This record gives sequence, structure tokens and C-alpha cells, in this order.
Amino acid sequence: MGSLDGRVALITGAARGMGRSHAVALAEAGADIIAIDICRQIESVTVRMSTRADLDDTAAMVQRAGRRVVCGVADVRDRAGLRAAVAEGVLTLGRLDTVVANAGIWAVRVDQPTDDEGRTRMWEDTLGVNVTGVWNTIEICAPFMIEAGHGGSIVVISSTTALQTVSNNDLAFTSYGVSKVALIGLMKMSASDLSPHAIRVNAVHPTGVTTPLTDNAVVEEYFAGHPELAAHVQQVFADVAPSAISDAVLFLASDASCHISGVSLPVDSGALVRWR
Repeated sequence: MGSLDGRVALITGAARGMGRSHAVALAEAGADIIAIDICRQIESVTVRMSTRADLDDTAAMVQRAGRRVVCGVADVRDRAGLRAAVAEGVLTLGRLDTVVANAGIWAVRVDQPTDDEGRTRMWEDTLGVNVTGVWNTIEICAPFMIEAGHGGSIVVISSTTALQTVSNNDLAFTSYGVSKVALIGLMKMSASDLSPHAIRVNAVHPTGVTTPLTDNAVVEEYFAGHPELAAHVQQVFADVAPSAISDAVLFLASDASCHISGVSLPVDSGALVRWR
């Protein structure tokens, strides 16, 4: 018996990295999975983003765990496309109990834009995916959960960046940090709004998790050119596996956390405590 037997969980950004880890962890706990990802590149992001092949690999892992899976290709900034993907998944799997708003970008690049158009694009893309995309996910998924009347759990993936200051006069860090701070407010307001429907909303704040978003040649070259920032990041971000974050997500998705809503949960091996 798994803690999520008979339930359906939706994960955005599910094609790889933490999203894939969450999908597999929740499947192993008994949930059927709606796996959504953009599966294409965003112009302001130089790190390689997910592909349809990545999403198909996640689906295969869920199926190996013995669970059903529905894949949807959608940009979380696109409400119509996201709503269609969510609706297809709910129609196929019959319900929706858990939502993990995981999709996010970090527009790190070696050649930071200096022109207004380039800087505006980076800012809008980052806030669009990381904040508006989470808001869209909650807004679109919550009515399915309310209509079913089972209550449920929404888990917002923020970052320990939201709980500290990491700055290098760098727009990629600034926009990312602002977006993750904004998610705390969105989580708390959503927890209040959805509490009459027994839908809990919480945020997980991962530390420096090794994923394709952070472990790549672009990031390596960037930090090589910013040694002081690299040293600071190494000090305040612990290195944990995606599975550690998925353990926290699973806890918040399960009945073990049925009395918990509106909280921020750092998963950082105590790095924030040591740094403070």
C-alpha cells in the first residue's frame, strides 16, 4: 500500500530534473501521473531545455513503477494550452488530487544582455514562467479539485534563494530571486483562498540541487568568470539530490501533512542555518 494509492498527481516541468524525480516518487507511492512540460527552448535561456524525448523518458519511468501516465506539452505561460493539457489528463485518469507546480527557468548566460530589449525579455521570461506560470497552474487545476470535492494538496517549488540574498549585479540572479520570493506570497494567498475546499498549499524551497538546469557547460563557464559569486554560492547552497526534494513533496502530498498549509519548507541540509 502506497501513501498516494488511488490518487492522481500533476507535475509541471516533469520532463527532467526535479520534475522527473517528483513524478517517479509520487508514482512509486501509488499515484497516476499527469506530466506536463514545455519541450522546447525559450529564447532568453541558453541552457538546453527539455525535449519531447525527455518527457517520454519520464513517462516510461512512471510506467515502470506500475502507474498510468498522461503526458502534455504545454507552456505554463499559455493558459489555453495548459488548460487543455490539464483537462485531457483529468479526463483520462478520472480525478486530480495533487499538483506540483515545479516548472521554472534560470536564464543564466555568459553574455548578459545590456540592451533594453534583451534585458526586458530575460526579466519577462523568468517572471512569466516562474511566477505567472505557477499562478496559471493553480488557477487552472484548483477548479478540477474543487469540483471533485476530495480536497487535495498543491506544492509550489520555490528555492532557498527566496530566503536569503544572492546578488552579483546580475539580471539572471535578480530575476530568479525575485520570482522565487514572489512564490511565497502566492503560496500563502492561495492557501487562504483554497482552505474552504480542504485544499492545502505549501512551498518547498530546494537548495543547490544538481539537475540539467544547473549542471552544464553554460553554468560552468559562467561561474568560472565570477569566482567570488561561485565561492558564495558554494558556501550558502548545500548539494542535495533531487530525491531529497521529492521526499518533501511526497510528504506534503500525502495525508501525513493533512494539517499543514501555508508553510515554507526549506530542504537544504541546514545550509541556511549555518549561513545565518
